[in-house]
Amino acid sequence: MTASPAGTTGRPAPPVPARQPSDFRAAFTDSSTVGLALFPLGIALGVLVVHAGLDWWWATAFTALVYAGSLEFLLIGLVAAATPLAHVALTAFLVNFRHVFYALSFPLHRVGGRLGKAYSSFALTDEAYALTTGEAARSWSGRRIVWLQVLCQLYWVAGGTAGALLGGLVPDRLTGLDFALTALFVVLAVDAYRARRDIPTPVLALVCALVARFAVPGQMLPAALGLFTAGLLARHALAPRKKEEEPARA
Repeated sequence: MTASPAGTTGRPAPPVPARQPSDFRAAFTDSSTVGLALFPLGIALGVLVVHAGLDWWWATAFTALVYAGSLEFLLIGLVAAATPLAHVALTAFLVNFRHVFYALSFPLHRVGGRLGKAYSSFALTDEAYALTTGEAARSWSGRRIVWLQVLCQLYWVAGGTAGALLGGLVPDRLTGLDFALTALFVVLAVDAYRARRDIPTPVLALVCALVARFAVPGQMLPAALGLFTAGLLARHALAPRKKEEEPARA
């Protein structure tokens, strides 16, 4: 019988674990699909900024400092019309009120440091929330989450700035650019439904939109958001009662 080589026992060597990608590379992969939508959407925002008569740098300021896609599209008209600050503040509060509910399940506790938590709270957008609260994101580190948010904002800022600088090349009467944000939200809603087939939620959203459309057509968006928020709160309050009643009936 031949002797085994020195330092070995004759057993096969354990498999070498696969090298994990860095947090930045992983976040870049995670954000790439959303970036394909955010960059052209930012271009649409930049074009609308220039066509509204504002200087190009307004697009960079909106995307870097405000960083709230739906609100930024509304701000274009508000700033161009020199709307009073109180009206702008109320509009911002109503449009972004949904972020209060995002904070309930967003994994901010994984993000370390005050600066990281502050930026992660600031950069909590619909896209970041959709990507970081799914089943696949339960094992993500805080650095990966922050890098994801940084990359998403870079796509948005780059697109908005490019659209504003090249906005003069786009015809003034080009229609449909303002629908780009709605189209992105539709895609996110479809993906969310595929991940969790919760039929009552989209039905409730549709009913609230229709009621607001016919009841207060001039203020459809804030009215629909208010009704939808009230509906979600009522559904959440009634859900535990249903769970308690089911065992009693059994």
